[in-house]
This record gives sequence, structure tokens and C-alpha cells, in this order.
Amino acid sequence: MASEYNLDWLISVDDHVLEPPRLWLDRLPKKDHDRAPHMEVDDSGMDFWVYDGKKFASSGLSAVVGKSKEEFSPEPLPYSEMAPGCYDATARIADMNQAGILASLCFPTVTRFCGQLFSEASDREFGFTCLQAYNDWMIEEWCGAAPGRYIPLILIPLWDPKLAAKEMERCAAKGATTFAFSENTEPLGLPTIHDKNRYWDPVFAAANELRMVASMHVGSSSQLPQITKDAPFMANLAWGATRTSGTMLAWLFSGLFQRFPNLKIALSEGNIGWMPYFLERAEQVYDKQRYWVQRGVTFSDHAGTDVDLSELNIRQLFRDHVYGCFIEDQHGVDSIDVIGEDNIMCETDYPHSDSTWPDSIDVVKRLIKGLSPEVQYKVLRGNAEKLYRFTPAEPPVLG
Repeated sequence: MASEYNLDWLISVDDHVLEPPRLWLDRLPKKDHDRAPHMEVDDSGMDFWVYDGKKFASSGLSAVVGKSKEEFSPEPLPYSEMAPGCYDATARIADMNQAGILASLCFPTVTRFCGQLFSEASDREFGFTCLQAYNDWMIEEWCGAAPGRYIPLILIPLWDPKLAAKEMERCAAKGATTFAFSENTEPLGLPTIHDKNRYWDPVFAAANELRMVASMHVGSSSQLPQITKDAPFMANLAWGATRTSGTMLAWLFSGLFQRFPNLKIALSEGNIGWMPYFLERAEQVYDKQRYWVQRGVTFSDHAGTDVDLSELNIRQLFRDHVYGCFIEDQHGVDSIDVIGEDNIMCETDYPHSDSTWPDSIDVVKRLIKGLSPEVQYKVLRGNAEKLYRFTPAEPPVLG
């Protein structure tokens, strides 16, 4: 049976691109170059992005490929010291081939994970122009550089859901099947997914109709998880999956999946080992508390709900709509019978400091070796292909 499945390649649903310095300059009129995102160099030779009166240096933790763990640092890193695969699509393919990565979905960097840069801009009309330029570049140049090797991820104007829906339609016509969304929009100064006025309905309706996946990267709320104000960074980073669990629970109890039955979400870089516990806990809470909640009683300052709680199948909603992604999570893989073999995808986080590159395929194969070949194939690439409606290129023949 194993011969039916090529288990030597994976599809990573969470990698990153450091935008090439001329991305916006090559796509916008010369008159707009000074106000578009562009690079400048200071007296020390350090390059940084400039946009809307702000400067953004590239973190060294965002571009560690080719470095040893002993060399990792969050200190600013110029493009001249990065591996070309960080920002060049063709160079990236060589690195992907080395690590057994057949295809990759890449989140942006300078725009932040769901395009917050443009949402915060003083001129949102021009910000939308820049956002569209990014989307066209992602589809036409980054993904177009190697057809079948990249899954296009687009940005939406978070500040205007109706405009966002139009942009989703435009990009879907060009082949995009997923858009970046925030794990928690409240810290961005935007209504939450529970908004009584249904602020996000145009986006979710478009996603439902176009079958576009909402890909939500950890940190896309522009907040770093903090246990306490003085907790060490490593403690906070290890604890970070709790934010993703909150996202999952918020969506499961939101009523959105009932209203938009084709809507699906991918929880990027959130890991999966916590999912069995929180699904179990959600079912316990539903069983014990739903009656008084359904009567409209509220508790303390917690919000009520207008969701029909009479027949809420937590486990089925999860299986039909939620997808977890892992880099290295043996506990999660061992819980696949609880999570569901169709709801798990792998990721490599290239070129970030959590990345498994250049050992990516070997790392995942060690984690999933106890599964049947059919399920291994689903985790490695089959689930990603189905969710994102993506047909990858044939695996390259390496010399």
C-alpha cells in the first residue's frame, strides 16, 4: 500500500516571505515611490523599510536560514546578510527542494501577517493601492515564478469589509483561494467576529461563496502573548498557543459556521497538541451552561449570545471548518484520532527561527511514522491540496 503514496515531499501551509525591496516601486507610478513602502539605508549601512512616516527594520529572527541556532538574534538584519531564499522566489525553490518542500504558502512580513500596515495607514485609499499591488505581486510574480510550487495568500483591506469582498473576488478570479485574517481583530481597533452589527459579514459571505480559506497566523492581532508583564520571552513564546486556542473557541461558538457553511479557517503556526483538551472542555461547558445562556441570562461582564445553542455539535463544527497546523508537535500527531486525520496540515516556518529547514521532511516523517501511509500522505500534503484547492507541480527529480 505504501507504494501508492509519495511520502518524500510535504506542503507547508505556513512560511514567510521578506518582501523584495522593489516590490512596490516596480508596480506603482514613479510619483508614488516616496510614499509607497520602500527601502532606505542609514549611515551605518543598515537598510530598513519606510512607509507612512515610519521606519521598519527586519528582525534577524525572521531570516535565520543558513545560520546556526547559536547565531540567532532578533537584532536588525540587512538584506545583504540574508539567504536569497528569504526574498527571491527562484532561490527559495532550491531551498525547498533541499528540504522536501513541494509547495509553500507564504505570509508577508513588512505588511505584518494580515496587512495591518495598510489598515493603520493615514491614507487608506493609497494603502489599498499598495495592498492591491502586493496581491498582484504575490499571485503573478512570487507564485508565478514557479507554477505549482506556491499557494497564493492575499491581503484584504480590514477597514472596509465591502471593499475587501470585492478584492477577494478580484483575486479569486486570478487563482487565489485563501486570504489572511486576524486571530483577534479587537486589538487592531476593529469589531470582533461577534459584532452585533455583523461588520465582517461581507468578508465571510465572499469567503463562503468563493470558498476562500481564512488563514490566521499567530500574532496577527499585533500582540505578543504575555503571561505577566515581566515574564521571560521564552516563557511567553512557549505559552503562545493559548491565543490560538482562544481563536478556535471564539469561532466555534460564534455561529458563523452555521451561517456560512462553506467557511473554513486555518490556524497557522498555532500547533495542535492543545486541540483535544479544548474541544473536550468546550463540550463540557456547552453541556453544563447552555440552558441558562440560551434563556438570555448574562454573567458578570461577559457577553451574551444570539447563537442557537439548542443543537450545537462542537466536534462536528470543528471537523467541518477548522484546520490545525504544526511544525513540531509529537503530542498533537499522537492525538490525531481525536483531532481528525483530515484536519491537520504541516508547516516549516521558513525562514523564521522556529523553522525545521533544511530537515523539514525528515522532521515530519519522524513525527508521523506511526500512522498509515494514507494518513501520512494526508498530513504531508493531501489535506492542504484539498483545503486550498491546490494542484502542486510534480515533485522535481533531484540529482
